[in-house]
Amino acid sequence: MTAVALAPEPVVDEPRYVTVVSRKTPIVLGVLTALVALLFGLAPRSGDVHFRFSEDTDRVRIPNLTVPGTTTAWVAVVVLALVTAGAVAYVHSGRRVPLWLPGLYAAVFLVGFLAWSGAGSARDFPVVSLVGGSVLLAVPLVFGALGGVIGERAGVVNIAIESQLLAGAFCAAVAGSVTHNPFAGLVAAVAAGVLVALVLGVFAITYKVDQVIVGVVLNVLILGLTSFLYSQVLVPNAETVNTTTRFQRVAVPGLSDIPVIGPALFRQTVLVYLMYITVPAVWFALYRTRWGLRLRAVGEHPQAADTVGIKVERVRYRALMIGGGIAGVGGAFYTVVSVSAFGKEMTAGAGFIALAAVIFGKWDPVRAALAALLFGAASNLQGALSVVGAPVPSQFMLMLPYVVTILAVAGFVGRSRAPAADGTPYIKE
Repeated sequence: MTAVALAPEPVVDEPRYVTVVSRKTPIVLGVLTALVALLFGLAPRSGDVHFRFSEDTDRVRIPNLTVPGTTTAWVAVVVLALVTAGAVAYVHSGRRVPLWLPGLYAAVFLVGFLAWSGAGSARDFPVVSLVGGSVLLAVPLVFGALGGVIGERAGVVNIAIESQLLAGAFCAAVAGSVTHNPFAGLVAAVAAGVLVALVLGVFAITYKVDQVIVGVVLNVLILGLTSFLYSQVLVPNAETVNTTTRFQRVAVPGLSDIPVIGPALFRQTVLVYLMYITVPAVWFALYRTRWGLRLRAVGEHPQAADTVGIKVERVRYRALMIGGGIAGVGGAFYTVVSVSAFGKEMTAGAGFIALAAVIFGKWDPVRAALAALLFGAASNLQGALSVVGAPVPSQFMLMLPYVVTILAVAGFVGRSRAPAADGTPYIKE
């Protein structure tokens, strides 16, 4: 008999999917829950808290809600502990913590903290003002974050968001004051943001200077330049070049009558409605257009993009200038919506919070906008607590937005990956 050699069967490698699970979220949630419980235990408060959901001018009114402050606060602590246990269970089973879980934690934490801080106060918590003020304060952060997302998706780190916001605020104040037209101020703010982005592009893209260093230098330069011009030009001629006409609130018929969210979201200024349009527009442009595909390709692998005929430097310049113009719109908020005059250092580090929103949102326009709304809510909470006379030091409330920023970036963002070529100058071989 002749032995027949059998050919070995081919070995097929099956794809393996590895889920990276971060322990940061349950750890941060656990620490925060312990701190909240410690706060409520060491500083108990008695009395009821009153939540007001409608204003006197609303067509549809919701009755006020009165609940026992301390009881509500401790119920919130129990719910926070359960949410933390849920996060631990997700990590223990090797699954990622879903995004809705930290969102639920934040909502319950806010209710419990407001109940504790407002207990025994004779004043009501204006829920509509709390929501509307959060949206309003988030406007410059959202526009700044969108500008940062576009630039970094193309591979350019935009540390200069702060300078774009500040330059936009300054130019909007001057142009709006001279023309007595807030739209002229808005156009000037866009031009200022584009100009700052162009300077960033010249040094970072053309001359290959370190992008972080260029961004920091631009922030210092614009800060010094606007402060000098403010002292030497705007202050002596305040009535002619530093007294703007602000955008007025415009109510959207029908939508503005929806209880709670209607007055907060749809009785706003033009810039807020422009923000509602810009966020989905940027998302669509990035993920559903040829321009967005080329931009993301340049940010991930510029050599491969260059091989198929994409002009890498041209795409990056355009992305920076578009992002700078959008950030400039955020700067206009300060002088044609918030107040009627420019002030030194009036952006107060908003550009850096917007940059944190970019990272927290994992370089996605919608997520970055939601992160900016979170930071805006943290800023607005300071005013809401002062209205009811909460026993919280004003210094703590001033630092609250920055604490939320640190916790968000360090704890809740988990594992995030920037575009592969982000911060790397392209040198054609």
